[in-house]
Amino acid sequence: MTEAMRVGVRPGDPGTLTVRFWAGARAAAGTDRVSMPVGTVKCVRAELLAWQPDLAPVLEVSSLLADGLVVGDDAELDAGSTLEVLPPFAGG
Repeated sequence: MTEAMRVGVRPGDPGTLTVRFWAGARAAAGTDRVSMPVGTVKCVRAELLAWQPDLAPVLEVSSLLADGLVVGDDAELDAGSTLEVLPPFAGG
């Protein structure tokens, strides 16, 4: 697994969370995870798009789970939490 970093944000730093990408989201991000500053889902989404604009079409259709629970844009994300980006996929 690779661990991508935002400029000035290191994995495990206080005030950060981990964003994990699955399937097409991983392809668009170019990595399987990245560390981001905490905030609302909406703020983290904006940070992700600033970091990797290619994620825009994937984020529009993906489910976002914070520590296993589906979250909306107004949800506050805590330090140390994991936000997972799950695009729709076929199969079963």
